[in-house]
Amino acid sequence: MRRRAWLMVLGLPLGSRAHVTALAAAAEAGDVATLRWLLDGGTPVDGRDARGRTALLVATHADRVDAARLLIARGADVNAKDELQDSPFLYAGAEGRLQILRLTLAAGADLKSTNRYGGTALIPAAHHGHVETVRELLKTRIDVDHVNRLGWTALLEAIILGDGGQPHTEIVRLLVTHGASLQLADAQGVTPLQHAERRGQTAIVQILRSAGARR
Repeated sequence: MRRRAWLMVLGLPLGSRAHVTALAAAAEAGDVATLRWLLDGGTPVDGRDARGRTALLVATHADRVDAARLLIARGADVNAKDELQDSPFLYAGAEGRLQILRLTLAAGADLKSTNRYGGTALIPAAHHGHVETVRELLKTRIDVDHVNRLGWTALLEAIILGDGGQPHTEIVRLLVTHGASLQLADAQGVTPLQHAERRGQTAIVQILRSAGARR
């Protein structure tokens, strides 16, 4: 209410730049009532802050699920990217914001969109060990063998940047089960099995060998 009163005292027209800034602030705070008031007053749902972020991306950063739900219901673009080439969909995937990820998928997330490293949402999800996020993305038609600018697939990234623990082991299992290429090597020609062996990732080595991977 204080934010609403402040804007009204200033006498700014609804939909002004100040309202866009207020929309982002309300999204970050999870203040659904203020979000609704601003949107009802004509503030553009996809207005950008100084960093090129929409209110939905700000809500995704803060994991404000109710705010994200309202913004998406009001037509927020789940694929709108900021200056870092993050979108609500890509960021939710990379950071394991599972509930928001599901909302973005239901709202038409672009499965082919890529981040600043040229990777789909699946690749950083595998890197960061977000098992349920990977599981959710694998229910879609996302390319399990997409290669980013580092020359890595989701399988390679789970091994190279993972720690070989239970979450990354389960992610490797999921990727293999969903048809990830076992022989698709990195830019230096090193295969997933070779990377796992070099890192002493015993459980992952066993999964790969059992699925038919070769050195």
